[in-house]
Amino acid sequence: MIWSVRRLPLVVLGILALALCGCGRKGPLDLPPSAAINQPPGTAAAEAPAVGPDGRPLAPAGNKKRLPIDWLLD
Repeated sequence: MIWSVRRLPLVVLGILALALCGCGRKGPLDLPPSAAINQPPGTAAAEAPAVGPDGRPLAPAGNKKRLPIDWLLD
């Protein structure tokens, strides 16, 4: 009886961790920005990625999505 009470938080935490592991975007992983630079010569890229002052490629700007909690940060 005493062991089951002590193990209950660990079991709940494990179930919660497994449930959260399934969260995320569906679909394939996005390629890093440097993948467009290292493409073989036969493939055509839509456009060359911008390169920063340090020579590393810059990620494209994403869409600005507002969250319901954003009013706290504004």
